[in-house]
Amino acid sequence: MQYQKVKEARFCSRPNRFVAKILVDGTEETVHVKNTGRCRELLLPDSRVILAESDHPNRKTRYDLIAVYKEALGWVNIDSQAPNRVVAEWLAGQNYTYIKPEYRYGDSRIDFYMERGEEKYLMEVKGCTLEIDGIGYFPDAPTERGVKHLKELTRAVEQGYHATAAFVVQMEGIEEVRANVQMHPAFGEALEEARKIGVQVLALCCKVTPDTLAVDHVRVL
Repeated sequence: MQYQKVKEARFCSRPNRFVAKILVDGTEETVHVKNTGRCRELLLPDSRVILAESDHPNRKTRYDLIAVYKEALGWVNIDSQAPNRVVAEWLAGQNYTYIKPEYRYGDSRIDFYMERGEEKYLMEVKGCTLEIDGIGYFPDAPTERGVKHLKELTRAVEQGYHATAAFVVQMEGIEEVRANVQMHPAFGEALEEARKIGVQVLALCCKVTPDTLAVDHVRVL
């Protein structure tokens, strides 16, 4: 996936999880943050950031904050909408005969439902932007929704589906993703239970530039 009309700027502050103050061409502007997670280790004063200009002239904010530069790691895409877009592009090349996003299963909407012949597949996608000592972690904030999705995938396997939890690694050089059990122990427990039942857990390692994000290779976790 590729963004249009991007520019580099400098991070100033984040008054709340929806907006940030950014220095753009010498002027401080309020921009929309496309990630409601904490991102505390990324959004540091004077950090280099990438903004994408909105195509909607009547919006309150002109720009979306989509990426941050982290020393010794490079660009980190923090757009929470990007993982599903990237996975949709990737799935299109995986020889499925049918792909449906936002599939209703149980009490949840699972990100993707696929078919290949008579086989049925479900995939839930999570974006990973937190890196600690060369390892990716998810989540960076408690996610009851994430726990619920893992339990739905577990139930789906028991009902004969192939199910996958896919972590889209929105930074380069990270080959492993672990549950952030210090942040949300229940997510780690649900992930391990899902793995034991037969849910496949993948890291979709990406190539990241200031204006692009694409799956480079896949690792089974």
